[in-house]
Amino acid sequence: MSRQITSQSLGQLNQDENFSDWWNIHKVRIPFFSNAELTVTFMDFDPDADLTFITEADEALDTFLKKSDSERLEISDLVFKNFQAIKNEVDYPYWSDQLRQLNKPIDIWKFVRPSGITVTRRPYGDHDIFIDITCYCAWEEEHGLQLVFRQGKKLTRVSQVDGHLTDADAYDIPDDQDELLSKF
Repeated sequence: MSRQITSQSLGQLNQDENFSDWWNIHKVRIPFFSNAELTVTFMDFDPDADLTFITEADEALDTFLKKSDSERLEISDLVFKNFQAIKNEVDYPYWSDQLRQLNKPIDIWKFVRPSGITVTRRPYGDHDIFIDITCYCAWEEEHGLQLVFRQGKKLTRVSQVDGHLTDADAYDIPDDQDELLSKF
């Protein structure tokens, strides 16, 4: 029998059939992505062990769900930087001419499609709540793109989807050496 938890921000989340520490709600409108409807998953969460998770997750979600398209456009330079890093490494033969000729950061969003959101606690360091948005992106079809917001407030990572919430964790460096995380 599937269990449910209640988020004040989202409503009822159902326990995932395959992962007991995942809780899902489908078709949540995300203003940051022009009200695209995405699945939101509370991940790595045991309601009996982490008694503050839902409250902290709701605070982060309330903050993040106030972000609009204009705030997404403000981070175009960072996403474009990710694209350029991939472009400089390898010339992918399947890229469209439009993608190859892309030179304006704001146009990067034509090649990004959000696919889901996880809300999770950082397993290392501060154990804070992070909102991790996974996206399909045309320049990195295999690994995609992730946008990570600490406490839903500020973008703290733009990278391929690799399972890490911070560059500090991914590269085993101190938080103060993580360019975006250190600005939080």
